[in-house]
Amino acid sequence: MSAWSAVILAGLLSWATKFAGFLVPQRWLAGPLVGRMMAYLPVALLAALVAVQTFDGGGRVVLDARAAGLVAAVVALMLRAPFLLVIVIAAATAAGLRALGVA
Repeated sequence: MSAWSAVILAGLLSWATKFAGFLVPQRWLAGPLVGRMMAYLPVALLAALVAVQTFDGGGRVVLDARAAGLVAAVVALMLRAPFLLVIVIAAATAAGLRALGVA
């Protein structure tokens, strides 16, 4: 399969998925369970993305400067630091450890 075939197939699958959303009856989406699930879905997806980007080392779990940056960010969040400061602290921690050759 060529790259263009994969791009076209992915586009068609994306369109089909979005179109299928219009076919779902409204009463299925109005329930309290679905509402609760939709409220937590972005948080779960973001947490999964952070975990994969932090600990993935090509198919194995890696603890390096990224993990230390994540720990620093969690500590800063627990101390109620502003979000921009949390980002700076996490980046500075990871960059500092990499500059020192730790990871």
